[in-house]
Amino acid sequence: MNIGNLKLNNITVLAPLAGITNLPFRLIVKEAGCGLVCTEMISSNALSYGSQKTIDMMHTCAVEKPVSVQIFGADPAIVAYAAKMAEDAGADILDINFGCSVKKILKSGAGAALMKDPEKTKAILNKTRAAINIPLTIKIRSGWDSSGNDAFQISQIAEDCGVDAITFHPRTATQGFTGRSDWSLIARLKEQVSIPVIGNGDISEPQDAIDMLDQTGCDAAMVGRAAIGNPWIFSQIISLIENGRFPTVPLEKRFSTMKKYVAASVEYIGELHACRMMRSRLSWFVKGLPNSSRFRESITKIRTLEKADALIDDYLDFLMKQSQEDRQV
Repeated sequence: MNIGNLKLNNITVLAPLAGITNLPFRLIVKEAGCGLVCTEMISSNALSYGSQKTIDMMHTCAVEKPVSVQIFGADPAIVAYAAKMAEDAGADILDINFGCSVKKILKSGAGAALMKDPEKTKAILNKTRAAINIPLTIKIRSGWDSSGNDAFQISQIAEDCGVDAITFHPRTATQGFTGRSDWSLIARLKEQVSIPVIGNGDISEPQDAIDMLDQTGCDAAMVGRAAIGNPWIFSQIISLIENGRFPTVPLEKRFSTMKKYVAASVEYIGELHACRMMRSRLSWFVKGLPNSSRFRESITKIRTLEKADALIDDYLDFLMKQSQEDRQV
């Protein structure tokens, strides 16, 4: 699959997830087979003000490339300026969010609010396209009702403005993540535009991605919440496409990934901050495993990398011994 002049290794894409898709998580996902990773949603206003914390969110490295940087904003000049900052920081793709329905974002006129304002949308896309040389993409929702008409209108504007691909999450702005996404709208959009369409919404298992691709004809599948705790879903999707099946993830692989995630987070944001974050995030990886509640309890006070590694190793040892005992019985 190509997005503009950029060729992806496969058709899986990581969704931007606020507070989650930072560099350490993206590295884990990339190693697990994802074709294109994406940053958290970044404020164009904050970038233009020179907020160092926001600028740091664009930090990338060679191992994770290609990487898409997603920004949001409502002022065409500021969005274009922020887009150029992202390109200069090493972004391979610049993505603009037209789908976020968080009240704070809507009040600023950004995110899904732009789907009500085609003229401002056109101005933002034209200025941004002129400001950068890397591929430009947008992420949209159905709009403000279930017909999808807002999405179709914005998508046509986007194609006319030189946007290279569209990610479509076919839920309305008012739905949030409730109800079901309407994949039939992805199929309709695919028929209406000539640029790649990336489908997003309700991919919980590898087979869901296959079903979306088959039912809609979309060019790629974006996975969001299902990748939390299961970054291997990307390689599983590709294996399912190529082989008709996918292997389960060995316990050793699951636990070594947890340790890599902790180590990368410590290097990225510091030991204490990372360990506090891992108190909740490590629990993602053990959901459904025997005695996972005891492990989750044990990590609630971790403060060092050494302690986190020890608790991960202890839990793996417990599971391996239990597995041996079960086989003997």
